[in-house]
Amino acid sequence: MHILIAGASSAMAVQVAEYYEAQGHTITKLSTKENTGLQVQNYTENLPDIEAPIDTLIYFPGSINLKPFARISLNDFTEDMNINALGAAMVTQKYLPNLKSSENANIIFFSTVAAKLGMPFHSSIAMAKGAVEGLTISLAAELAPKIRVNAIAPSLTDTPLAGKLLNTPEKKDGGAARHPLKRVGTTDDMLRAVDYLVQSTWVTGQILGVDGGMGSVK
Repeated sequence: MHILIAGASSAMAVQVAEYYEAQGHTITKLSTKENTGLQVQNYTENLPDIEAPIDTLIYFPGSINLKPFARISLNDFTEDMNINALGAAMVTQKYLPNLKSSENANIIFFSTVAAKLGMPFHSSIAMAKGAVEGLTISLAAELAPKIRVNAIAPSLTDTPLAGKLLNTPEKKDGGAARHPLKRVGTTDDMLRAVDYLVQSTWVTGQILGVDGGMGSVK
């Protein structure tokens, strides 16, 4: 299996790549932090051409830009939309021919529980991730039956991206307490969700909540 990982330097992506590499799968990694390949803000600029079929495309780039609505600038809205939604669309468009060449292709995006559950200070990221969810179900319809398209919608997950929200024991305890399952997410939780969607050949157009119950349980 050939897996293309966009945003390969993120903690979630690193664990996913290591898992599939250990199984002998071929991994192509794109990352802005390595100054090669993926340039999300510039859409397809510097995206490398790939000749081989791609069986799985996983788009990891994301942002956590939490501010009161009155303080969110146009640049904030634009950056969140570019990183999360437009980047996902452009990377998928670039490699769509490779996915169509696969016998069992699938695409996995990342949303957030905040796109479903109203949360203060999340208007910019929720709007951007809402666009990701719209892209997911639209592409699932358009690309069926050849390519499956799904998204994972996590709640607060213990990664460097969420570091400011979990950088003290008090914040970690508070974050855990807000979830029905009384803990925050881990990269292992995300890996299991990714692997489920990779293997589930009769699942498409779904937004998979991996959120400790936050999105559906009081």
